[in-house]
Amino acid sequence: MSMSISTPSPTPTLSPIQGRQTLTLQGLRFDANLGILDHEKTAPQPILVDAELSLGPQPLLPQDDDIFHVLDYRKVRRIIIDECTAEHVNLLESLIGKVVHRLLQLPGVRGVRVKIAKLEIFDDCEVAIRMEAGEW
Repeated sequence: MSMSISTPSPTPTLSPIQGRQTLTLQGLRFDANLGILDHEKTAPQPILVDAELSLGPQPLLPQDDDIFHVLDYRKVRRIIIDECTAEHVNLLESLIGKVVHRLLQLPGVRGVRVKIAKLEIFDDCEVAIRMEAGEW
């Protein structure tokens, strides 16, 4: 009986004209209808969203200087705001799952990290949830 030993696949090496690219939006602030407390159900509250999108290996220079050949960060910002303001959501965990799922559907996105913080739930601290999905 022969035993085969599997060796791990080598990590793909980047060409000298490529680098790993991550699109980051940090400190995005707006009001959202979020929470289970009575006052949270009647009025929006400020939240803070940070997002990182892994785009994997990318050329050091795009094929041309045209927005249509890269991921437009305006679109990423709009998706985050739209998902967080579409309807009242009870749990931060539910909201962040919706945002991560939607961002993972963007073309070329391999992985997503999102942090959503409720800024006014406590006087002495910020409460946040961070979720990571996909490949990094």
